[in-house]
Amino acid sequence: MTINRYLRLIAGFFVMLSVVLSQVHSPYWLYFTAFVGLNLFQSAFTNWCPMMTILRKLGVKEG
Repeated sequence: MTINRYLRLIAGFFVMLSVVLSQVHSPYWLYFTAFVGLNLFQSAFTNWCPMMTILRKLGVKEG
């Protein structure tokens, strides 16, 4: 898989996890959902995301 596919996979996982945690634990977990969404939004304009940097350091190939 490429960085873009991993990025979408990880973002989707975090969104689903935070929605579940907001229902089970605390509604404050929705702030984490907003954080993930905000990072995806800014990465559309800047082509940079913190997770992309981590994935590059792990040796994931560019997409």
